[in-house]
Amino acid sequence: QVQLVESGGGLVQARGSLRLSCAASGSFFNIYAMGWYRQAPGKQRELVATITSKGETNYADSVKGRFTISRDNAKNSVWLQMNSLKPEDTAVYYCNAGVEVTAFTRARDYWGQGTQVTVSS
Repeated sequence: QVQLVESGGGLVQARGSLRLSCAASGSFFNIYAMGWYRQAPGKQRELVATITSKGETNYADSVKGRFTISRDNAKNSVWLQMNSLKPEDTAVYYCNAGVEVTAFTRARDYWGQGTQVTVSS
């Protein structure tokens, strides 16, 4: 009942910037949190940044001061502004949402298909 679609990935040079977008669609009661995770080849998926519907944010230490996450609750969308990119930021970035499908069920995690971000040195 919920779909997440990411966009904005691409190839960028080190110290450059990129902005990722994610929009949720479908039928649901509430999205209490959204975030971005990434997975590099041969690595496990890791948290990049999250944001709650109240605007509370959390960032991985590796991206603090460089990345900014924002959300529009009315549009069920989340963005990740990535500045001062480094080659080690290269990965597939996945949008995540904690979704309450109905008011009477536990929240479930939904994932987007991923968007590739490649940072050249």
